[in-house]
Amino acid sequence: MTSVEARTVAFMDLGTNSIRLLLVRIQPDYSYAVLTQLKQMVRLGEGAFTHQHLQPDAIDRAVFVARQFAQVARAHGAETIMAVATAATREAVNQATFVQQLQQEADLDVRVVSGLEEARLISLGVASGVHLSERQALFLDIGGGSTEVIIGTQHHQSYLGSLKLGAIRLTSQFLTDMCGAVALHQYEALYQYVRRHAMRTLHELRTYRIDLAFGSSGTIENLADIAVRHCLGRPRQHDDVLTYAQLLQVIAMLRDVPLESRRKIPGLHPERADIIIAGATILHVFMRELALHEIRVSTRGVREGLLVDYLLKHGASSFLQQMSVRARSVWQLGRACQFDETHARTTARLALALFDSARHAGLHRFGAWERELLEYTAVLHHIGAFLHYTDYQTHTAYLIRHAHLLGFDQTEIAIMATTALYHHKALPRKKSPAFAALDQRAQQIVQLSSALLCLAENLDRGHAGFVQGARLCVVDTQHVALHIDAVHDCQVEVWGVQKHLAAFEKVFGRQLVIKVKQQTPAQLATA
Repeated sequence: MTSVEARTVAFMDLGTNSIRLLLVRIQPDYSYAVLTQLKQMVRLGEGAFTHQHLQPDAIDRAVFVARQFAQVARAHGAETIMAVATAATREAVNQATFVQQLQQEADLDVRVVSGLEEARLISLGVASGVHLSERQALFLDIGGGSTEVIIGTQHHQSYLGSLKLGAIRLTSQFLTDMCGAVALHQYEALYQYVRRHAMRTLHELRTYRIDLAFGSSGTIENLADIAVRHCLGRPRQHDDVLTYAQLLQVIAMLRDVPLESRRKIPGLHPERADIIIAGATILHVFMRELALHEIRVSTRGVREGLLVDYLLKHGASSFLQQMSVRARSVWQLGRACQFDETHARTTARLALALFDSARHAGLHRFGAWERELLEYTAVLHHIGAFLHYTDYQTHTAYLIRHAHLLGFDQTEIAIMATTALYHHKALPRKKSPAFAALDQRAQQIVQLSSALLCLAENLDRGHAGFVQGARLCVVDTQHVALHIDAVHDCQVEVWGVQKHLAAFEKVFGRQLVIKVKQQTPAQLATA
């Protein structure tokens, strides 16, 4: 950051269909907290693609909403509002009139971005909320006026593309005044048009490895919402995917009913009912032509990309690239809860040392994935004290479950939350709802992780850092030794461990023997 002070910054995306606002408080260490997110459908692109001219009514709607959003941002203390306009504006011959009106009436300096720049921002936004590791992904964003396609990894883009294919644009071309059902031959004509115009891009995409696919935008979110409700009979959850088979079912259902009936389909936003078929056609073409069996849904896009771009331009490059999405999300939650960061780091370090030594001793066979979840749970294990110290582990579990940690799926969140719930006092019981909801392997992970986290937390019971190292070693078939390296008398920590000897024996089937070796820091460093 150019300043050591925290700052509030707003990011606004003036899209063809909707205007979105993201308002965040950014700390000097580049962590941030979302203050509010707003979205309002304005249909800026309505009637704009026939003659490349933004309509007066559409301009008035967009300016009004942008002004209201800007007022909200400034009321929260935002000194900077980063605003961009996309497809409908960049193609309009009266673009300058719209941009000038925004400046005069909303005091907004809006940057009109190219299709490739829009694609870059989308990839930054979506990738900032998912855990890709070494995988390469396809990012697909279906807007009102354009569709952006990206091939990329966590931090780099190998391919950027933008097509003049969008839900509003195609609806105005093929489905004007279409209040009834859409006949198969009409849909086929639309499908073939999209396929022809996307052919070159599809050919280029086939040369890349695609390990998984992400879809962003309201169109894809709505299609997934409909699919889950129709096929599974429940609301969509965080890590539900939209399969190709489900998409075909949804398209058939949407085509078969007139507009007014379409508005009432569960999961479909009524204001999107007139353009959803056109948007679904674009997704149909890409999933079919690229043989995508499923696509994951992201709620992130241009506005989140603007945030990442802002951070990168203000010195956060090493922060964003050295830490994974998951790690950044975990540490941001901890700091938002004002946790004891030194204690969190110490507990995590000791928990991992115990995990590694236990594996080396043959006490378990879990690997890198389980180790990573243990580390993040150890970092967050005490955040519930932010709400109330009494029964803090219950509060911690709740926060982990409901904080929308980025990059984690539901199983991982459940394992972390349940481990945090049971690390403090008692081992999980089979009848406990949180534990019983896990499958057998996840239950085994929780049992082991909660036992190790219990030891690690007690080894820093006084938050003083007296214990510098710990490891588990097998003594014989009935005993395991806990070797503790301390730089100070750690009797309080030993007492804490002794309270949980029965729990350790229940998990590992052996009695725990405690062995303390007190040394000076210099002696430990040369050991």
